Amino acid sequence: MKMVQATPALPVKNVNKSIDFYRDNLGFTLVHFEGGFAVLECNNVQIHLWEAFDESWRTRSNSSPVISGAESFIAGTASCRIEVEGVDEMYKRIQPLGILHPKAKLNDQWWGVRDFAVSDPDNNLIAFFEKINRDKPREL
Repeated sequence: MKMVQATPALPVKNVNKSIDFYRDNLGFTLVHFEGGFAVLECNNVQIHLWEAFDESWRTRSNSSPVISGAESFIAGTASCRIEVEGVDEMYKRIQPLGILHPKAKLNDQWWGVRDFAVSDPDNNLIAFFEKINRDKPREL
């Protein structure tokens, strides 16, 4: 047995607004949309967006657990990491858009990657990384 691929499924409040964000800012293409669910692709990367729309938890009168799985407070609680080629170029393209996470600017990490992150409209964290070849000097 071996694992082959992972596909992030991110909870969002407004799937249409999020589709626009991923398409217009990150270069994804919408390949499927049905109800509150969307599939977007960019090269070999796929992201699923699902609408966390249930507001019934706000008016609950009992103490039983909240269990619909689509509660609105879930939106913005996810993150994912996407491996890219050309992280520096991607950073330069995305930096002027104003979507960079304030604490995740382009940086070399001790575990051997160069990365940065953005926040989507619901504050899901999307990190982009490239493995560092420590033997080869990097061009800036």
